[in-house]
Amino acid sequence: MNEMTSVAQAKSAGRAVRETMQSLINKGVEYCLPFYVDVHGVPKTKTVPVSHFDRMMRGSELFTGAALDGLGQGPHDDELALVPDPDAVIQLPWRPNVALIPGQLTYHEKPYPMCSRTILAKQVERATNMGLRFNLGIECEVYLVRKDAAAHNGIAPNDPRDNIAKAAYDVSLTLINLDFLHEAVDAMNKLGWEVHSLDHEDANGQFEFDFAYSDVMTMADRFITWRLMMKEIARRHGWEATMMPKPYADRTGSGAHFNMSLEDLKTGKNISGDAGDKRGCGLSKTAYQFLGGLRKHAAAIVATSCPTVNSYKRLIKSGSMTGYTWAPIFISYGGNNRTHMFRVPMLRPQVEGAGHGAGNINLSSIRWECRAVDTATNPYLSAAMMLCAGLDGIEQNLDPGEPELVNMYELPDQELERRGVKQLPRTLLESVTAFEQDDLGRRVMGEDLFKSYIALKKSEWWSYHNSISQWEIDHYLTKF
Repeated sequence: MNEMTSVAQAKSAGRAVRETMQSLINKGVEYCLPFYVDVHGVPKTKTVPVSHFDRMMRGSELFTGAALDGLGQGPHDDELALVPDPDAVIQLPWRPNVALIPGQLTYHEKPYPMCSRTILAKQVERATNMGLRFNLGIECEVYLVRKDAAAHNGIAPNDPRDNIAKAAYDVSLTLINLDFLHEAVDAMNKLGWEVHSLDHEDANGQFEFDFAYSDVMTMADRFITWRLMMKEIARRHGWEATMMPKPYADRTGSGAHFNMSLEDLKTGKNISGDAGDKRGCGLSKTAYQFLGGLRKHAAAIVATSCPTVNSYKRLIKSGSMTGYTWAPIFISYGGNNRTHMFRVPMLRPQVEGAGHGAGNINLSSIRWECRAVDTATNPYLSAAMMLCAGLDGIEQNLDPGEPELVNMYELPDQELERRGVKQLPRTLLESVTAFEQDDLGRRVMGEDLFKSYIALKKSEWWSYHNSISQWEIDHYLTKF
């Protein structure tokens, strides 16, 4: 690139920034919130008046990394600069005078390797170099709760009328909450997310939103925005929207299932499906290789996709009001089978007379789903882990084995062992140990964040383990 070309591009970029600023002003935006996330996936920002938009986009806002978890700085280090993504400006529909802008951290004008969004961008670039685009959809579940001193643990479903044992898909309970649901859907659609459906989930005060696929980076940005949106809208109604994976011991947990597919960058076509798949799941060879990588590194991946102590209280077989928890506990895959960590829903063409064989699946929509993801995840890190593992699978021609076509919950331990099916980690400590022993996390995060993540999560586990719970008081105080 010659100097004249570089100058021309800089002028063009400057013009685009000024045009974006003027557009935001015309739309009523007064404040910009450029953000990055800490290692937990919690967004952090400085508030910038829109009149300083151009300075902000050049990285004017500085942050002390030592103030946050997982950024690897001490009080002696220079500040980190945030460079917002000019293609990802989001005017908040529920606060139209505010624009939210995801970005990436830099240090001395170079990409900061411990920035979560930068980590995902690195894997996206790797996929691009392989001629692939990784697309992602997230099934977003949330609990609406209210503080209630008389309730167990001090929380209860947002509406006292939401109290039936089998609440899934209930029409009456949906209508009771329709004002909140409408506000949320209206905001998502104004952002162009194309909400496909929403429903009252299995537990009281629990809801799920399904919206359009996108590339993985866009979806990770949306997930951070969605969590913020749920909290803000819920508080307008006097409730809290919690992303805690398992707020009630006797109800199902909240998942954030990752639905994944691969697109050929040259043709723009989904290359995940194969109508001639002899294994019956409708997947292509490339998709099976990707799944092979996911299965190989599954135990390490869940340290990021299910990242809290509470996450593993969701990953159990039974213990909800309706019997099964619907949560994955085995590192296995199959067709439209919710007892696996990896599910392959067979999407049928919506035409009269469509058959029921693999040859009749809708190849343009084929995908596979990881069910071992919950709403506490840092989506940049968990998506980067899955993308790296999947690309490894393609490069190494990994085979995920044959699909399991049975109810995995019902198989005895001896049969699971015979089939070579392993169980997911049962605690945060187990998953972090698996993460530490696998090279995937080090390759994805880099040495510094890899070590920091292990230390943070082990500290979280031991802080929990060393506390005394009400269960222990109830069972042991007067027993002996």
